[in-house]
Amino acid sequence: MNKRVVRVAEWPTPRGYENGIVAEGPVLYVAGQVGWNAEGKFEHADLPGQFGQTLENVLAVLHAAGASAANVVKMTVYVTDLEAYRSQQREIGRVWRERMGKVFPVMALVGVAGLVEREVLVASETVAHL
Repeated sequence: MNKRVVRVAEWPTPRGYENGIVAEGPVLYVAGQVGWNAEGKFEHADLPGQFGQTLENVLAVLHAAGASAANVVKMTVYVTDLEAYRSQQREIGRVWRERMGKVFPVMALVGVAGLVEREVLVASETVAHL
């Protein structure tokens, strides 16, 4: 995998994401993952807990394809409660670092009114280059 970060010199350095990434190689598109376990059960009713499980699920798909967090170039995260996200950013950042390390892909975070499963607080779509 060949990956190059793109930044605009005049802009502030992004925190927790990148502005752009140029990548070459096969592409893995990871479907929307949510915070349930392998049995389809929610072990966490809080945003950081579900976010951690969501990342674990993304990593499981990546590993099944022979990839790792380092291969992620883009992630879109959907949350049902933006205020909860804002107030728990520090904890969510810790959860990210525990699972993804210092990988900072191109990212977007979107507040949504709801997701198909009523218990879902967070969902993600991921693109990785292998």
